[in-house]
Amino acid sequence: MSFFSLDCVRKKERELERKVRANDREHNLSFKYATNAIKTSKYNLLTFLPLNLFEQFQRIANAYFLVLLVLQLIPQISSLSWFTTVVPLVLVLLFTAAKDASDDLNRHRSDNRVNNRRVQVLIDRKLRSEKWMDVQVGDIIKLENNQFVTADLLLLSSSEPLNLVYIETAELDGETNLKVRQALPVTGDLGDDVEKLADFNGEVRCEPPNNRLDRFTGTLSCGGQKYPLDNEKMILRGCTLRNTEWCFGLVLFGGPDTKLMQNCGKSTFKRTSIDRLMNVLVLCIFGFLAFMCAVLALGNLFWERNKGSSFTAFLPPLDGNGPGFSAFLTFWSYVIILNTVVPISLYVSVELIRLGNSFYIEWDRKMYYARNDTPAEARTTTLNEELGQIKYVFSDKTGTLTQNIMTFNKCSINGKSYGDVYDYTGQRVEVTEHTETVDFSFNRLADPRFTFHDHALVEAVKQEQPEVQAFFRLLALCHTVMAEEKTEGELFYQAQSPDEGALVTAARNFGFVFRSRTPDSISIVEMGQQRRYELLAILDFNNVRKRMSVIVRSPEGKLCLYCKGADTIIYERLDPSCSKLMDVTTEHLNEFAGEGLRTLALAYKHLDEDYFRDWRRRHHEASTVLEDREDQLDQLYEEVETDLLLLGATAIEDKLQDGVPQTIEQLSKADIKIWVLTGDKQETAENIGYSCNLLREEMKEVFVVSGNSLDDVRRELRDAQTAMRLDTAAADSLLPDGVLGKDATVMADETANGEYGLVINGHSLAYALERGVERDFLRTACLCRAVICCRVTPLQKAQVVELVKTYKRAVTLAIGDGANDVSMIRAAHIGVGISGQEGMQAVLSSDFSFAQFRFLQRLLLVHGRWSYLRMCKFLRYFFYKNFTFTFVHFWFAFFCGFSAQTVYDEWFITLYNLVYTALPVLGMSLFDQDVNDAWSFQHPQLYVPGQLNLYFSKAAFFRCALHSCYSSLVLFFVPYAAVLDSVRHDGKDAADYQSFALLTQTCLLFVVTIQLGLEMAFWTAVNTFFVVGSLAMYFAVTFTMYSDGLFLALPSAFHFIGTGRNALNQPGAWLTILLTSILCLLPVVTLRFLSLQLRPTINDKVMLKVRQAKATPPPPPRRARMRRTSSRRSGYAFSHAQGYGDLVTSGRFLRRPAATPRTSGSALVGRATAGFSPMGRSAGYSPAGRQHNAKVPDVQVTSLQMYRTMAEPGL
Repeated sequence: MSFFSLDCVRKKERELERKVRANDREHNLSFKYATNAIKTSKYNLLTFLPLNLFEQFQRIANAYFLVLLVLQLIPQISSLSWFTTVVPLVLVLLFTAAKDASDDLNRHRSDNRVNNRRVQVLIDRKLRSEKWMDVQVGDIIKLENNQFVTADLLLLSSSEPLNLVYIETAELDGETNLKVRQALPVTGDLGDDVEKLADFNGEVRCEPPNNRLDRFTGTLSCGGQKYPLDNEKMILRGCTLRNTEWCFGLVLFGGPDTKLMQNCGKSTFKRTSIDRLMNVLVLCIFGFLAFMCAVLALGNLFWERNKGSSFTAFLPPLDGNGPGFSAFLTFWSYVIILNTVVPISLYVSVELIRLGNSFYIEWDRKMYYARNDTPAEARTTTLNEELGQIKYVFSDKTGTLTQNIMTFNKCSINGKSYGDVYDYTGQRVEVTEHTETVDFSFNRLADPRFTFHDHALVEAVKQEQPEVQAFFRLLALCHTVMAEEKTEGELFYQAQSPDEGALVTAARNFGFVFRSRTPDSISIVEMGQQRRYELLAILDFNNVRKRMSVIVRSPEGKLCLYCKGADTIIYERLDPSCSKLMDVTTEHLNEFAGEGLRTLALAYKHLDEDYFRDWRRRHHEASTVLEDREDQLDQLYEEVETDLLLLGATAIEDKLQDGVPQTIEQLSKADIKIWVLTGDKQETAENIGYSCNLLREEMKEVFVVSGNSLDDVRRELRDAQTAMRLDTAAADSLLPDGVLGKDATVMADETANGEYGLVINGHSLAYALERGVERDFLRTACLCRAVICCRVTPLQKAQVVELVKTYKRAVTLAIGDGANDVSMIRAAHIGVGISGQEGMQAVLSSDFSFAQFRFLQRLLLVHGRWSYLRMCKFLRYFFYKNFTFTFVHFWFAFFCGFSAQTVYDEWFITLYNLVYTALPVLGMSLFDQDVNDAWSFQHPQLYVPGQLNLYFSKAAFFRCALHSCYSSLVLFFVPYAAVLDSVRHDGKDAADYQSFALLTQTCLLFVVTIQLGLEMAFWTAVNTFFVVGSLAMYFAVTFTMYSDGLFLALPSAFHFIGTGRNALNQPGAWLTILLTSILCLLPVVTLRFLSLQLRPTINDKVMLKVRQAKATPPPPPRRARMRRTSSRRSGYAFSHAQGYGDLVTSGRFLRRPAATPRTSGSALVGRATAGFSPMGRSAGYSPAGRQHNAKVPDVQVTSLQMYRTMAEPGL
């Protein structure tokens, strides 16, 4: 397994084999298998307080402040009161504990909701309703239609013929199409007889718990016989039982051992890159703090030795305490005084800012999806600023980029294109929701949800044009769809792929209604007349053939083969007489492909009775041989599928979600690379890649990696690098990761000689993730503009994300909508869940969620960028104001004999971060924005600085520290010089400590407030109120605390009596405040002016445009339908698995007549389940600019078998 494999569940003892005996709990309990209960919560009532405090004190800052609190309780070294640390620390712990408790309570509720579901369990020879969490391995349980599967079960019996069950696996692999499972005959005979089931004592030996969804191996021992077990006999937890009245199953794996939980991925605590950088900076600050304290302690040592004897008269030393011990105490005293370099209010403010920005996301009406009443949700509040630094987006396809809804859009029949709408001048009109639709009222069996806009096709059907009728007859006959008719005329189709469902529905609406089928017949209604065709053979689809055919006998006794498949495959098998028709159809196919539609070519052939009789005999012989059966059948299929006559082509649209192409284009302009990781086959994913602008025709090349061995994959990757003109010998050129502090190395960013795309399939990706090839794969992929990984497993999705996280200095985001995306969502730095068609598993595991992919651009380009910008401004300013505050203490130490005397009033020290400067900086961090959302969309390049960490980094931090050092020098020495040897206007001395302290702290507050005003780019009434109000609050509190009344009440606490009115009524004090403010801010203003003139940033340029436009928002971009011209053939519209033809003809796929009605009212659609077959870009044709609906006069009209309608009784 690759280096990046995830150990989802760790067990104390590795299980090598599982042994389960049915209906024997005592025997099974001896193995101590996991119960069926799941637990995702972290705490309970008893463990919450100790565990949460333990986790919180693992943070360096919290532990540091706890140590400070202990030091402040020691009178010999503390010059500050204990409450200056206790109050902020308790507030931080309570705030964090409340948030953790709320999150864990939600997890408890989710666990309880699942664990308390009910299921019928066979206990003591009776079916009893039990909770899911009470189900044990070895129990036999009964499931009913539309019920969730409780655990991983061995299917024993069912209500369906041949013990089949139909399941939906959306929660496991994201596919909503139905899958079939079949029980062993020996257990199927048990039926629903409770007595027989209770007597069943079979023993299963199977593989241990693992995360492989597509494989299971085991044996069942029963009645002295052994029966092999495979994945087709298993029903997994996370599936839903569909179209099956009931079934019984034996529990093999429960709870954490089920494949669903094994695939859940490792849940890790996510931290932002700023958090990681902060940890490094905090350690550096601690080191610098220790250095400053050591310098001041040495100063105290020298001062005590040289000058301390002069002060012993009024500062007598304690017995036995010399200069060394005094220096030791001074060191710890300054640790307490200078602790404001990392104030605990920093962490409180960070949490409040993140919480506020999370509310903005949830309150954003432009991210609200009214159709489903689904608002955006910030499920975690700790990752907001990371949204402004995303470099790689990993996206699922079905349900995320697309709606997973197929619609019959256009077609070409006998050289004529249908589907476009023209006005009276002959100009093509764009189809919108207001365009008039075709009236299908002539067909009482039409599906009312089907829409089509070209009236010419309906007229052709009504005129009984033979080519058009043969076209839809083929669509009604050549498929593996199952029909269910609850009431007369109310048809429901169950299609194994959404493509087939769309084609059969189209034929239904145009008058060729597929009604029912048996293993040897197909009944359809042709223009109101019932007809029954004898089904003689199904030549099934597979990924090598890329086509399927049926051989039928019409009611008139005529034999005909109908075939549909990829156009390149069909063209190779056409009769030479179709050459001209093929050219015209090719032009239409190019037009369809240019619009990103999925295409199929349709053809037919008449068969001779004698030939078919001989072919059928040879087919029967080939199907019964034991060796080379597949090869012999393929040869027979190739033989009969020749000299076909072309009918035309279909074009199906896999509907993209609204705004997907525009979103991808915007994200690409923001230099965000998008990788699509999908379980679909290559052709489907590649089609969507082109239709959503992920892949573009302007790209120099789209590389397809499809090697079947390690060496093949490595060679293909190296060839791609060579094509991009890179030195493959430098593939291992890695940079040390100094920023992230990991042992791993970081791969350097490189630039290709153009735009490229990369498509790689699942089995090749497995080799590409091996240790020897992973860097080649990553290097090749990162050079490409877009990457599509097809047929990937949920675990491979997480491995790809982990690979990028390990070797690239970049922030990753994963977005998906199904349970198969959970591993990827958890592995990425940011996980986003789409509330879509595939359940809520992805949303429950995500950090953010919303209903549509298009909201991603607003989440990143607006909320993410603003959050990152605000957080960086906050941190720069917060460090500046606190470093400046603290460094003044440092300079004062040289003038107070290194006595640990504070330069400010004790109350000012306590309230500086909590009251005087808290609200202004919070106002900036919650409301500031450089440009509004409209300008952010118009200039997505504004997002790039966040990816490069330009707003806050180590360099920015050290620049901030130097700025603080300069400001502290001005703030100390200018007031010091102003009051030194100065007198008041009444002739009294003004150079006392209290007046100097008040003047210094007032100057400090004015300087940091004006600096905040320079930082803010967006002033609001709230910001203005906070700034002005904080200054007013400072003066109000100062004059109150320095009043006579408080001094008389508590003389020891309020000893600065009268200082406020005595110091601040002097004109010199206000002149000093003005002078210090100018000296501190003049370099900042000068530097900003020079930067704007000489090296303006992208933000500066856009803000200049905004000012020039007088802050008028630009007009919103017009969301026109994006049409793409292409010379590439769209992939064929097949996405179902092979083998369904055998099921149809064998009858095992058919439901018994008296089945329970389904609750679903529409054909289920979903993704592919077939194996993967690599296919590169199809041979292209140059589009011709001919009129779309002009029938070419020299096209040779093919002869078609004319059918006369034969009414059957009973219609």
